[in-house]
Amino acid sequence: MGLSSFFKNLFGSTKESVTELAHNAETTFEQAKETAAPYIEKAEAFAEETIEKVKEVSEPIIDQAADYAEKAKDTVSEYADKVAKVANDVVDSVKERTASLNNEVPETISETVVDESEKPIAEVEEIAGDTIDKA
Repeated sequence: MGLSSFFKNLFGSTKESVTELAHNAETTFEQAKETAAPYIEKAEAFAEETIEKVKEVSEPIIDQAADYAEKAKDTVSEYADKVAKVANDVVDSVKERTASLNNEVPETISETVVDESEKPIAEVEEIAGDTIDKA
């Protein structure tokens, strides 16, 4: 029986220690939460103020960027029209020059030249025929 009472005392005291530890942890957590609450509120307020300041400062910059983008768009549109016109003029000019070159096709004169040092085809065929007959 001494052994069973030993285990009961051992496990019973461990259970009490764990319960006490959990209670202390819960109390400590509550105290930390209470202590941190004002700092959390200050951090949230600081974040909100900072976001508002950034919005105020960035509004004029965003407006300027929008104005600049609009001006750039107008300028690009203006030059795009000019570039398109110049490109069309170049294409038309190339077409005209190409058409005029096609109308002026030079007449090609060709001559047939026979090399007398070569044997005529009929003679080559005759020699080939004789060779085949002999074989």
